[in-house]
Amino acid sequence: VPLFLHYTPSPFFPHCYTTISFTTHSPVCHHHLPATAMADDLISSIARAHIADQPSPRRTATAFARASSSSSRNIITYSRPSTLITLSTCNLNQWALDFTGNLTRILASCTIAKSQGATYRLGPELEICGYGCEDHFLESDTFDHCWESLLQLLEDGATDGLMCDFGMPVLHSGVRYNCRVICYNREVLLIRPKTSMADDGNYREGRYFTAYTAPSGAYANCPEKHLLPTTFYDKFGQRDAPFGLYHLQCADGTTIGCESCEELWTPQATHIDLALRGVEIIGNGSGSHHELRKLSTRMDLMISATRKCGGVYLYSNQRGCDGSRLYYDGCAMIVVNGRIIAQAPQFDVQDVNVVTATIDLDDVRSYRASHPAFGIQAARLATDEGGGGMYGLMCDDVRLVVDECAAINKNRPKVTDEALDLKIYAPEEECCLGPACWLWDWLRRSGAAGFFLPLSGGADSSSVAAIVAVMCILVTKAARDDPEGDVANDCRRVCRKDEGSSLWVPSTPQDMANCILHTTFMGTENSSEVTLSRAKRLGEAIGSYHLSIKIDLMVKAVLQVFQLTTGHMPRFASRGGTMTEDLALQNIQARLRMVTAYLFAQLLPWVRGRSGFLLVLGSANVDEGLRGYMTKYDCSSADLNPIGAISKGDLKRMLIFLTKEYPGFEVLSEIANAPPTAELRPIDAATATAEAGHSQTDEEDMGMTYEELGYFGRLRKISRCGPVSMFKKLMVTWNTMAPSEVAAKVKRFFYYYSVNRHKMTTITPAYHAEAYSPDDNRFDLRQFLYNTKWTRQFAVIDEMVANNPDEDLHDKGEKKD
Repeated sequence: VPLFLHYTPSPFFPHCYTTISFTTHSPVCHHHLPATAMADDLISSIARAHIADQPSPRRTATAFARASSSSSRNIITYSRPSTLITLSTCNLNQWALDFTGNLTRILASCTIAKSQGATYRLGPELEICGYGCEDHFLESDTFDHCWESLLQLLEDGATDGLMCDFGMPVLHSGVRYNCRVICYNREVLLIRPKTSMADDGNYREGRYFTAYTAPSGAYANCPEKHLLPTTFYDKFGQRDAPFGLYHLQCADGTTIGCESCEELWTPQATHIDLALRGVEIIGNGSGSHHELRKLSTRMDLMISATRKCGGVYLYSNQRGCDGSRLYYDGCAMIVVNGRIIAQAPQFDVQDVNVVTATIDLDDVRSYRASHPAFGIQAARLATDEGGGGMYGLMCDDVRLVVDECAAINKNRPKVTDEALDLKIYAPEEECCLGPACWLWDWLRRSGAAGFFLPLSGGADSSSVAAIVAVMCILVTKAARDDPEGDVANDCRRVCRKDEGSSLWVPSTPQDMANCILHTTFMGTENSSEVTLSRAKRLGEAIGSYHLSIKIDLMVKAVLQVFQLTTGHMPRFASRGGTMTEDLALQNIQARLRMVTAYLFAQLLPWVRGRSGFLLVLGSANVDEGLRGYMTKYDCSSADLNPIGAISKGDLKRMLIFLTKEYPGFEVLSEIANAPPTAELRPIDAATATAEAGHSQTDEEDMGMTYEELGYFGRLRKISRCGPVSMFKKLMVTWNTMAPSEVAAKVKRFFYYYSVNRHKMTTITPAYHAEAYSPDDNRFDLRQFLYNTKWTRQFAVIDEMVANNPDEDLHDKGEKKD
């Protein structure tokens, strides 16, 4: 006679079953058996219970046992509930304070997750309002609108049959918290606050939120309650929700916990404690921005976490520009027992990416059980806490595993168990893909009709042009793949092709570039034919609307005004003038280019019979900003600068990569190999080289190489070195150089860095890509009025040089060699 069993998981260890009950008749009869019962005792106990209960023919259950008699004994067989579960995570291109748009993208991700069979969906950090709201988090409106959006998500059925882990701010007991809000079937199951704030680099979470500290002592396992807005009671009959550091224990034995962004990076990471408490699925909703060479570190943390503790780790991230200098680089992923089995794109122009995987939780349980050290530590934690199970909230009505019937028939989902070949881009690829996607978000969200770029034919402005070209390649491909999709609609609107019913899409990237990219070579009598030719050929290769103009008339007009006013006419140093005159003559050319750029950006759409305005793109790299090798309010002053935090070395490698990657871009290789030049002084034919086309070179003007600037920048910011500690480190790194020479280079750098620091206060908003960016506005917070003599610091360096004579180092070097 069939006996139908129901397994009740242990409240302490969800993968251990301590109670077995079988349904025989209504009302349900439960027969409790100790977990340590041996097989024979189990069989005989169930048989006796069966005889005593006189079961009816009607039977309903999710797991069954069949007892039969034989010549010697009763034999019982049984099957456990399904251990398969389908999980989804996503990249979302959220925009700070765009509550309606953010809601639409969240709903889309939930719909996609359901269509892929998922019962759990993880979203990015603060996804409902957008991560970058910054001081808007201090406004009560932001919190109110988040609750409005959450209510709409529940009303629209986003959580029907799908457990959703949303990110939003919550004001609890008068304190602002960065929270995860877990909902299922139109009910808020848990509000879980973040415990570690990100307060370094670009992050200022401690300015807006408080790190949550769990209650201790007698209140440690008593959930706080958060009073929900009254509309939740009116709509769904729910007055409050648990608030605190808890995980969820579902009726089917599934356990789900949260780890929020920064908590993964801390020494005492949350996932360790969750794993030891038996949590098998951990979701990390994150707001992590792109930085060159950062992705591999992030991946290593998640792989290491699950390799050490076992478990399923889901990572969700915002992707795109949400209104500032940062680009969040997505790459949502699912990791199981140290293997990445699903990965979303890092760079993309789509607003929503969802990745889904089906996991057998038995793999997690088996993995953990095979590591004795894990079992010892988990048991010790349970003993220390008087039996374990702390911080677990029982959800009796929540079942997330695959239906048992589906698990044994043809609808059974395929388990995703193969590790992926991870996609980690080389730095030169990141340099073009990240800024390209960042520019696309700025262009489509600003309402601009395109970009204007002063194109000099040098490496920096050519890099910016190439990045826009890559943007056009990405957008054109996405638009042609789905002419009715969001990317195609945005492309038509930006290109002013959205009138009528035609589903226009660009036929080639050059077709799109001609609509949105306007480049102009602004030459003077000091410009060379070499750079003029390079700029023209690059414009043709990209497809931009390109012009070549001379601004000598403007320069002469300004100088004549000066002469009429003062009676003096400045001259270049090569023509008998002083260095003061020479710099002034160079700067007026550079500043007039900025004025001309904004004039053309405002009027070129009108000239072409189009509406709108153009965003002016700047092209100063991070090394020039660090050294101050730029004219204040020249072409480094613009609306946006996609390369402002990228080094000259990385830019050159990017240009060479693009030459190989895209046919027709061969001119980029020529530009990358040419010596950088500002072309602001008259050409000296005796010293001009064929490669540069000019006698003036950047590195000679700066008194240091771009490679040396890279060293100075990384030591100053990343290694946190002042003049003395930088000198000490470079004495070791540049051990073939005399101490006096090292000292001279360090002093020269700090002098020019400090005397030009004021330029960083007006620097164009730049894509953040490098950890040693000198951006004064958000990232590199330092004074801009310095004692440029560095009296004490340079005196210490001089003393160290005196104690290490140059000849001694050379002698040591010769012996060492």
